[in-house]
Amino acid sequence: MDLGIAGRKALLCASSRGLGYACAQALAREGVIVTINGRNEDKLRKAANALSVVGEQDVSYVVGDVTTDAGRAALLESCPAPDILLNNNAGPSAKQFPDTEPSDWRATLDGNMIAPILLIHAVLPGMIERKFGRIVNITSAMVKAPKPHHTLSAGARAGLTASLKALSLDVAKHNVTINNMLPERFDTHRQEQMARAWMKRESITYEQARALQVKAIAANRLGRPEEFGAAFAFLCSAHAGYISGQNLHLDGGSYPALL
Repeated sequence: MDLGIAGRKALLCASSRGLGYACAQALAREGVIVTINGRNEDKLRKAANALSVVGEQDVSYVVGDVTTDAGRAALLESCPAPDILLNNNAGPSAKQFPDTEPSDWRATLDGNMIAPILLIHAVLPGMIERKFGRIVNITSAMVKAPKPHHTLSAGARAGLTASLKALSLDVAKHNVTINNMLPERFDTHRQEQMARAWMKRESITYEQARALQVKAIAANRLGRPEEFGAAFAFLCSAHAGYISGQNLHLDGGSYPALL
């Protein structure tokens, strides 16, 4: 299927590896002009070179922290008029609520709620003017199925979800869509980190932690990043203009509720 987005411009936060990179890769295959971001220049350069081979367009990269004013300014200087925006950032470390500090809450809100809102605020007028915009936020399964050791992540990302649901109602008429992707257990560096945290929390081995990760998924396997990237690309496509304000679970069929 031709997604109808060749030649469009995309700005992808935190996309030098993992799910962000998988999203960039999927867009590059569709002929999208991609700008990727991260905090490690060596990793970004390697990712950009790999993406240039995948697609027919040049790939730009921006070294910067999206949680800072300077980082966001650098992103917008490199790609001032994106048609597609991917908001993505590392989530907070797992902590039981009594172990959280006020600084944890401030940092999590800055990284997983305020930063994406400010980027949307900056690029939305241009999308409305051009009558095309695709905004996708990678949040978490914790938004709709919170766990006790993820109160930080659930709180900030649920706040982002509610704010953008309200906004999505206002901008749909301009062919600007806003959707969220809620991943659970994709085989990335993040899951390796989570496994090591599980080891410490439960006093188990790394192998046991990885087995428990798989056991928690109805499909009895971890997700593949390229599966996530393909779903993302469709949400960004010319065919997805009637899909907005939604939370898409990508969890191997594990979400237990109807709504």
